[in-house]
Formats: sequence, structure tokens, C-alpha cells
Amino acid sequence: MPDVQSCTFKKPERLCSKIEIDRLFDGGSKSMSAFPIRVVFRLDDAEELNVAVLISVSKKRFHRAVKRNLVKRQIREAYRKNKGVLWDVLKEHSKALSLAFIWLDDEIHESAEVEKKVVNLLLRVKEKLPELL
Repeated sequence: MPDVQSCTFKKPERLCSKIEIDRLFDGGSKSMSAFPIRVVFRLDDAEELNVAVLISVSKKRFHRAVKRNLVKRQIREAYRKNKGVLWDVLKEHSKALSLAFIWLDDEIHESAEVEKKVVNLLLRVKEKLPELL
């Protein structure tokens, strides 16, 4: 896994596997929201520390792909800049964390507001992690 200080968002950090996505949404996951974003997360045992992220913006919310892609870029950038929040807890234990950020609103928000909400959600997930360990 890349160093947290590098502030990158590379392929190993993306949740792409259909099996992993199904496992994330099958029922054993926790969820919380900070409007306009909801996060679904699941902690699993793993040989090495890994955080995988999925970002979803529905066609129901934005019919145009340009707007969906804009929102996904905003969320991805906010996560990339603030992902170090989760690593403190996960470094101590050999766990894999799967996260899904889901957009809930029909409107585009400012990037600063989106980043504030993503940071809020990451901090709340961090608070919940010791309960799940």
C-alpha cells in the first residue's frame, strides 16, 4: 500500500471487484451520512493494510455524465487529500477497510463543502472502527 504522505489515489485503493462490492452491500456493513454524501463501510481481516474506495453518483441524480463525473472528481479529491485520517487506526491492526461514498443530492455543491462533508464522514468512520475491531 502506498505511503499516506504521498496523497495519491492509485489502482490498489479503488474498489473494483464485483465480489468485494457485493460483500460491502450484502448487509454486514455500517452506514452513515452527512448530506449530500452517504458512506457505507466494512472492515475485514487481511494480510496487509488496505483501504479500498468506491464512489457512486446515480444517473437518477444527474442525467448528464459531465455532472456525475464532476461530483465524483470532487469526492475523489477530498478523499485523496484527507485519507490519512483513517490510517492511524488501521496501522495498528492488520485490517482491510472497504468504503463506498454515495451521492444523495440532485444538485452540485462547492468543492470546499464536499471536502468538509467527506472529512466529517472519515472522522466518524474512524470513531466507529475501534468498536468493529
